[in-house]
Amino acid sequence: MVRFCEVTEENWLEVASLSVAEEQKRFLAPAVGILARGYVYRNCNAKVYVIADGERPVGLALVRDFTDEPLGYDLQQFMIDRRWQGRGYGTAALRLILEELKRDGRFGQVEVCVKRDDAAAIHLYEKFGFRDSGYVDPDAPDAVNMIRILGD
Repeated sequence: MVRFCEVTEENWLEVASLSVAEEQKRFLAPAVGILARGYVYRNCNAKVYVIADGERPVGLALVRDFTDEPLGYDLQQFMIDRRWQGRGYGTAALRLILEELKRDGRFGQVEVCVKRDDAAAIHLYEKFGFRDSGYVDPDAPDAVNMIRILGD
């Protein structure tokens, strides 16, 4: 059963060792980088989600408040370890993240920035109702900014 757990003194090394397949590494920060971003963005209410199957960490995600207009949640990083991909963990975890953000209720939308050539990630987000916002970030012109209204 997929659930979220906290990063602790006992599991942080195992969490930090999570890694995607070699061909996916250009799309994501390494796990230790995701953990570091959670700290760096602490003033933006950053939350690191350890995605677990029981007690075993299988992935990692980072959500923070998006402080530019339009205000919303920013799903900064989302990864499932290469050993656990293709087993439904990504789908289950994204569903849980969206449910938690909707319950939190501070914002009505969530955004994610995805490299245009990361077809698998774009497909997953589209399956959950994310759509291209039309915005092109000048710092990331090779990425598509996707948005999902949480009331949907």
